[in-house]
Amino acid sequence: MQRGCPMQEVYARRRPRGLAGKLYRAIQPPALFIHNPGEPLDFPLGRWNLYLGGGGCDPEGYVNLDLFALHGVDVAADAEHLPFPSSLFECVECDAVLEHTRCPDQVVREIARVLAPGGYAHLVTPFCHPFHQFPRDYWRFTLDGLKQLAGCEFEVVAEGWRTGPTATLLVFLLEYVKLWLPWRLWRVLAHGILGWLLFPLRYLDLLFFRLPPSAVIGNHCYLWLRKRPVDAG
Repeated sequence: MQRGCPMQEVYARRRPRGLAGKLYRAIQPPALFIHNPGEPLDFPLGRWNLYLGGGGCDPEGYVNLDLFALHGVDVAADAEHLPFPSSLFECVECDAVLEHTRCPDQVVREIARVLAPGGYAHLVTPFCHPFHQFPRDYWRFTLDGLKQLAGCEFEVVAEGWRTGPTATLLVFLLEYVKLWLPWRLWRVLAHGILGWLLFPLRYLDLLFFRLPPSAVIGNHCYLWLRKRPVDAG
C-alpha cells in the first residue's frame, strides 16, 4: 500500500454526492462479473486471522488492516511492514490488494512471516482489468506470476480464475464508452444504462470457467497457499 497517500480523500471522491450521486445510487446496476463457483472458500479460520485492505467493510472473524483508520479497520498500517509478531495468524486474506502495493513481493514475505506454519493465505489479483487508482495501481498478475511471488515458503493448494473473460470484455466496454463522455453526469447515466443492459451476459462465464483457454483474457485469478511446516523441504 502506498504510504502517505490520503486514502480518506479517495473514499470521499468515490462517495456519491449531489445530483449525479443520487442518480448513481438510483440506477446502480448489478456487477458485471460473477464469481467462479468452483473457487474453494471453505478453508478453516483459526483463532487469529488477518484481512488486508478491508477499509469500508467489517469482515467477520478477521483482524482488519488497512492503510488508514477507515470504517471497519482494526489496525492502520502498511502491508509492507505488518505490525504483528511472526507466526501469529492461521489465515490471511489478501483480496485485490497486491496490485496497489509498490512492492508486492515484500507484502507476500510479510504474509509468510506473520502466518503460522500450516496456515493458509488467499491471494486474489487482477489480470485483464481496467486501471483503478485506489490510491495507486501498479501491477497486473498471472497465476504464474503469483506463484513466483509465493516462493518456496508456500505450497499451492488451489488455483484458478475468480472472474472470467466475459467480465473482462464487459468492464472494458463500459469503461471505453465512458471515455467518450465529457461530463460526469453523462458517465453516470452510461454506467447505469449500459450496466443494466450488459450484466446478464456475465453468466456466460459459468461456461468459460471450465475451459482452460479462457485464461488468455481472464479477469481476476486466485491462489490458496499453505505455509510449509518448519521441517518441510
